[in-house]
Amino acid sequence: MTLQDKYALVTGASAGIGEDTARVLAREGANVALAARREERLEGLADELASAFGVETLVVPTDVRDEEAVEAMVRTTVEEFGRLDVLVNNAGVGVGGDVADVTTDEYRLMMETNVDGVFFATQAAIPHLRETDGNLVFVGSFAGQYPRPGNPTYAATKWWVRGFAHSLEGQIGPDGVGVSVVNPTEVRTEFASESDTAFEDHFDPGEVTEPEEVAEAIAFAASQERSTVHEIDLYRRDKFDGW
Repeated sequence: MTLQDKYALVTGASAGIGEDTARVLAREGANVALAARREERLEGLADELASAFGVETLVVPTDVRDEEAVEAMVRTTVEEFGRLDVLVNNAGVGVGGDVADVTTDEYRLMMETNVDGVFFATQAAIPHLRETDGNLVFVGSFAGQYPRPGNPTYAATKWWVRGFAHSLEGQIGPDGVGVSVVNPTEVRTEFASESDTAFEDHFDPGEVTEPEEVAEAIAFAASQERSTVHEIDLYRRDKFDGW
């Protein structure tokens, strides 16, 4: 198991889980392409990784809701790096709440980001991952395994991610591609900032999972060379207290 001299692409890399995933991958020797909408933040992270770990970095500003932009993201990464060994599908949003109150714009934002964006990136990356016997890692969620009454629409997108990923695992696993899903519960990131208080402000340090913990799990799945890490659940230790 190694990430040394591998070439990885991380979506949603400008903050939170994606940002820390890029750091962990680079620490382990992977060259990393960084994708998100906030180009300035990506540039700063790219400079940090190149300086700290001596790896190649690439900034590919991308809105994953745009199919052509996603295709260009993958194409540019492969053209610049020469190959693709790892795709981390991390970009996602969690706006909305009560179904009766979710606006059409909020609904479409979640579906286009969490579902369409994941599909577009995966579809574009598969031919390249087949060539390298690479790894495809999806960031799922506790909400994609158990009912989430507080936000059923978001939960539905994560159920889709898990169903898609595991079915795809059966389809492209025989071609040598590893497919993994990493499911965290609450993580102290910018998540929910679009419509509510961000988790990083709502929870105190140590109260819930930190993004670097999820990043370590992603890196473990991405480092497999022969086996597949089917699924990793990463929950805070008191998650089921009172259930």
